[in-house]
Amino acid sequence: MSSTAVQTIVVGDAPVSWRDVVAVARDNALMQLSEQAWGRITQARQVVEHIVARRERAYGINTGLGALCNVVLEPDQLSALSRNTLLSHACGVGRPLKSEQVRAILCAAIINYSHGHSGISRAVVEALLAMLNQQITPVVPAQGSVGYLTHMAHISLTLIGVGQVEYAGRLMPAAEAWQRAELPIVELGAKEGLSLVNGTPCMTGLSCLALADIHTQMHWADITGAMSFEALRGQLAAFDPEVLALKPYAGVVKVGEHLRALLQGSEVLQASQGIRTQDALSIRSMPQIHGACREQVRHAAGQVDVELNSATDNPLIIGTADNYRVVSQANPHGEPVAMAADVLALAVAELGGVAERRIDRLINPLVSGLPPFLVAESGVNSGMMIVQYVAASLVADNRRLAQPAVTDNYITSALQEDHLSMGTSAALKLAEAVDNLYQILAIEYLLAAQAFEFLPEAKGVGTQQAWQQLRQHVEPYHQDRWLAPEIDRASQLLRRPDVLAAIEKVL
Repeated sequence: MSSTAVQTIVVGDAPVSWRDVVAVARDNALMQLSEQAWGRITQARQVVEHIVARRERAYGINTGLGALCNVVLEPDQLSALSRNTLLSHACGVGRPLKSEQVRAILCAAIINYSHGHSGISRAVVEALLAMLNQQITPVVPAQGSVGYLTHMAHISLTLIGVGQVEYAGRLMPAAEAWQRAELPIVELGAKEGLSLVNGTPCMTGLSCLALADIHTQMHWADITGAMSFEALRGQLAAFDPEVLALKPYAGVVKVGEHLRALLQGSEVLQASQGIRTQDALSIRSMPQIHGACREQVRHAAGQVDVELNSATDNPLIIGTADNYRVVSQANPHGEPVAMAADVLALAVAELGGVAERRIDRLINPLVSGLPPFLVAESGVNSGMMIVQYVAASLVADNRRLAQPAVTDNYITSALQEDHLSMGTSAALKLAEAVDNLYQILAIEYLLAAQAFEFLPEAKGVGTQQAWQQLRQHVEPYHQDRWLAPEIDRASQLLRRPDVLAAIEKVL
């Protein structure tokens, strides 16, 4: 996959990455398929048409689906089967997904078709690309998938003019959006309904977005953690490079480097060396805890990238119209991505959990050496007391969300599909946990910055910059005031690439 200066992502000639999906889904880069990809799509479609013409029996091409796989259909029924597949499978419930989530799923689906093993026609893929590039975003209920099917059915339903979409800044019927965009309603053929709902694009696309957020959060966990470490006058020996090299996980070493860079030049820490033998674990074990999380994120990212570069349809079309196989198999089973999303949820829960422990120490005068609840005149002011409650609540939520989804199996389709990945459930709960972590880190950011108000010495080069970035948007806390908007403001800062870049630049 390659990207040009005009933000056009070209798929089909090289391996794809989760970052490419994020560029399209979140940053609205355009997406194109290479000529090689279109060639593969056309070749697989020719196999499907050949099978239909010769009336050979092949699952999903001219048979019923799931438990109805032994019911053979006539050629004039195949278009109706594809249409009915979308209608019957589009039965999701609950709140709608975010626009970027729908776009990520759609992007991952197009990548799957680009491998040329689905048998879907060029016209259908062109319609999906038009939907993505012209910002026609289907309304997709979040709940209802045990692995795949439901979400892609809601997306694909709009191709035939059914359902609702968001277009040109408002909600409208899909048929109206296609008319406004001057695009034709799609006529589906054999296998296309099944190909549109099949595979792992839902869990994979959602996991790509989560990975982008978690990579940002790993940087911020080090930053806010370094600020807390400094405010609590931590002992720098714990981050000694020679010591960390004795536990040579790449993540541990990387976090140690990051923390030392952030804290470089800190007069607070220079004046505090030797005041205690060792710090509490939540303070001194950041390289080990944050580093372990980085290791798991690296592994999960590799899993997601492999999935993006996999053909995840069933059946798969292999070969040409002269020499082909139609293989029923289990590539749509999302076990690798489900496990990756569950592992990411564990990492997110741990990053938030240890941050909350640092938050608790910041407001506790028994261990902080700072004014109670970080306000000069306590008693008449409650200060940051209840903010820690909020963080504790969010951590509790993330512990619940860290329970694995992949092991929670069910049986569907009259015993035909009797082991399910629950990968979409894993990805959806991961997205919720990621949102919670932004709030937890925002709270640590606010509290550590407030603690800095009571430290007269010069701060570290990175922590000083982080403090200054926040103070452009949130004033110091002198007496009780409405805190909810300030937590939200800090949370939004964590999501801004320019703020993170300004901090990292001074390192």
